[in-house]
Amino acid sequence: MLDATAGHLLGLVRSARASTRGELIELTGLSRSTVAARVDALVEAGYLRESAPATSARGRPSRVLALDPAGGLVLAADLGAAHAALAVCDLSGQPLAQFSSGVRLADGPEVVLGWLEERWRELLATPGLPPSPVVGLGLSVPGPVDVATGRTVHHTAVMPGWHEHPLLERLEEAFGARGFVDNDANAMAYGEYHAAWSTAPSMVFVKVATGIGAGVVVDGHLVRGADSGSGDIGHVKIGTPDDGPLCVCGARGCLAAWASGRAVARRLREEGVEATSSRDAAALALAGHERATALVREAGLMVGDVLATAVSLLNPRILVLGGDLVAVQDHFLGAVRERLYQRTQPQATRRLQVVASSLGDRAGVLGAARLVLEQVLSPGAVDRALADRALASPARAVVAATGRA
Repeated sequence: MLDATAGHLLGLVRSARASTRGELIELTGLSRSTVAARVDALVEAGYLRESAPATSARGRPSRVLALDPAGGLVLAADLGAAHAALAVCDLSGQPLAQFSSGVRLADGPEVVLGWLEERWRELLATPGLPPSPVVGLGLSVPGPVDVATGRTVHHTAVMPGWHEHPLLERLEEAFGARGFVDNDANAMAYGEYHAAWSTAPSMVFVKVATGIGAGVVVDGHLVRGADSGSGDIGHVKIGTPDDGPLCVCGARGCLAAWASGRAVARRLREEGVEATSSRDAAALALAGHERATALVREAGLMVGDVLATAVSLLNPRILVLGGDLVAVQDHFLGAVRERLYQRTQPQATRRLQVVASSLGDRAGVLGAARLVLEQVLSPGAVDRALADRALASPARAVVAATGRA
């Protein structure tokens, strides 16, 4: 690793592969002076901090290096069809200020993004926040997203008027930081992975709420597919093309039209039970409503049917279920497990763990923050930031960022 830049050194510290300058020298083969220059640049820029000397394995006192959480702030938001969760996080991904509220994506991007900008500014004014710069902002939305362009790629009933809208341009200009946007299931998957399963080789996250979607993480990386379309299991057909309830996508027989929280609520209303949303359906089941409980269990069996194929194909170590219906764990989660074990070979499920989300409603917003951090703390982004600082700095800073005198 003789070509390891300052950004690579930060990555070694973030991954806990190195915690002292000496360990960085051993891992990279760089000279002591080069490592010193690059670490000093990272400390000065707010990426790293050094603790007081501690005794190393060789008996020599060494300063311990660690990511400096206060080196920057990340703005994150998880925008749902009728609810939003917002946060300001530090560089470790920990939330420093949070806010949640009802919101209507159907009101359109101009209204919602204007509201979001105001709420983020209010959070940034929270007493006690470090006086750090905003280094990035992240959004998760309930629809397919072209991550490269930051735009939604299809018309959806949940987000009317958002198709091809430049979601990030207004917010990037307002806060002077780069923005990132992804599908909500991907963000939830990434948040859940970093919160509880970062040592697992593979994880599938499935959200069952107003709609149904999935995110896949393999070796720490999201699997988005060739056109950012992976995980869209809600529109897998579980009936003949002309059979089953009408889905919001316009087709019939989609999994989401049968087994989402919205579908369960619709079926309850058709039977004269008041349930206007996915959360209403879950609340009724939790309260012991017999018909709601039966429909939630039926939904779990249907979701399990589709996930049996995913588990057989991917053989993940962890399957995490999140969203409103998962609150009814005994009936929904139990039904998913039951159908998985019925429909898959033992090798596919031998070490599979099927669990409920550990983050709950916070998975999307914390995942959005994590997606930002993986971008702004990547070696390339860090090296570019240091190079920008070096333009008006002494030659030592240039050496620290690029390795060239």
